[in-house]
Amino acid sequence: MNVQPILKMEGISKRFPGVQALHDVHLEVLPGEIHGLLGENGAGKSTLMKILSGVYRKDSGRVLLRDQEIEVNNPHHAQTLGITIIHQELNLMPNLTVAENVFIGREPNRFSFVQWRKLHEQTRQLTDRLGIHLPPTTPVRNLSVAERQMVEIARALSVKSQIIIMDEPTSALTENEVEHLFDIMRDLKAQGLGVIFISHRMDEVFQICDRITVLRDGEFVGTVQASESSADEVIRMMVGRPVAEFFGQGESHPGDVVLEVRNLSKTGTSEDPQKRVLSQISFRLRRGEIVGLAGLVGSGRTDLARCIFGVDPRDEGEIYVNGSPAAIHSPRDAIRAGMGMVPEDRKLQALFLAMSVQANTSMASLGDVAQWGFISGGRERQVVGSYVEKLNIRLANLDQRALDLSGGNQQKVVISRWLALKPQILIMDEPTRGIDVGAKAEVHALMRQLAQEGVAILMISSELPEVLAMSDRILVMHEGDLVGELTREEATPERVGAMMTGEESSLSVGKYEEA
Repeated sequence: MNVQPILKMEGISKRFPGVQALHDVHLEVLPGEIHGLLGENGAGKSTLMKILSGVYRKDSGRVLLRDQEIEVNNPHHAQTLGITIIHQELNLMPNLTVAENVFIGREPNRFSFVQWRKLHEQTRQLTDRLGIHLPPTTPVRNLSVAERQMVEIARALSVKSQIIIMDEPTSALTENEVEHLFDIMRDLKAQGLGVIFISHRMDEVFQICDRITVLRDGEFVGTVQASESSADEVIRMMVGRPVAEFFGQGESHPGDVVLEVRNLSKTGTSEDPQKRVLSQISFRLRRGEIVGLAGLVGSGRTDLARCIFGVDPRDEGEIYVNGSPAAIHSPRDAIRAGMGMVPEDRKLQALFLAMSVQANTSMASLGDVAQWGFISGGRERQVVGSYVEKLNIRLANLDQRALDLSGGNQQKVVISRWLALKPQILIMDEPTRGIDVGAKAEVHALMRQLAQEGVAILMISSELPEVLAMSDRILVMHEGDLVGELTREEATPERVGAMMTGEESSLSVGKYEEA
């Protein structure tokens, strides 16, 4: 049966000063379809969606909604046409309620007074339609990330959207929350809506999408049926080459123990001061090896990294660097001991987004680029430029704001900051989160190179394939305990998964005891 598309974008082109962002791009979305839009960072996905949602004006091409050509003038106009975008960084007002966020600017009123009962009832109807139970009077600041996404979707339904664009909607969700979101997306599909799903997670794309459109370097590469394609084929379309060795490869030659953690424990979170966070954690990290730290969200992986680096205090335990006790009570102490740390959220915890790439890169090593107490601009540019070249950071110039870089290039700026200090120990928490396959491959190759140069790397990742492929050894955490230690040869997805869920443990790790 020949189904008429809800949306057709034909021959879309857009040029910015010095950059051809899009050239002759096509996209077609059918009613009742979840359509994946993939491409490396900088491929043109965001520009295309900004044209569709009215942020940018196209230079040429046509946009048709239900076979009627439209010109989207601004985001509000897009919304009136039934086109809604849910950004990765949610656009909600935290101090307003669920109902107020859903109907902001469109509250039912009479004689200029808001009809609160009607507002709350209409909100309940939308949340019931989504199968969620959020009291309309709940302040959004009290909601989880997943619940806030539901509010965004409810708002999209409230304006009778025909097309809903979801930009990296799963990046901050747990596995259960992702499954719930996918159930909602399937319900939207059953109601005849078109959903455009943008993600870097291949497994999720093939789990939820009907068709996939790929862009590369601002151009249309092709559209494939998800059921008739594969991750390898889509990756080849995205990067223009096979990625057979996606995670890189290289022999490991671990040296002496450079970091040793003995019986590290921590109790208390901001929500629950009595909660046991870490219990008697002990392990060793050797020069020139990559040790993967696996575990479910909430298992204590990031808490352990923050304690080692001195961000959070530990209740007890000792840290040794090169065999000597290290008094690490702050990140400054950790840096002096030869450590660097790439945190899990680069935008909130690492980057100064409004500052230049040069300032962000040299931030931790100002002493090395200063003379007589003053920063030497020439020396700073020389040092930063060398790392921009080494890490292949794509940017207009060193004065470009970090905010204006793609996710992969932002991550490389964070890594370059620590490499400028020449650390002997590098903690990398979710080093490839939210970056495309090409940038991932570059980060993985860099990690291999650093290990071969003698840097000891502790890598935390939520992606099990990444942990299995990149790690020389794997440590597994479950509910604050270190429950397993496996060599690369011993590790399988099933065994690591069983340890992560507490179904299996290894006797090779546990409380440190003097020999």
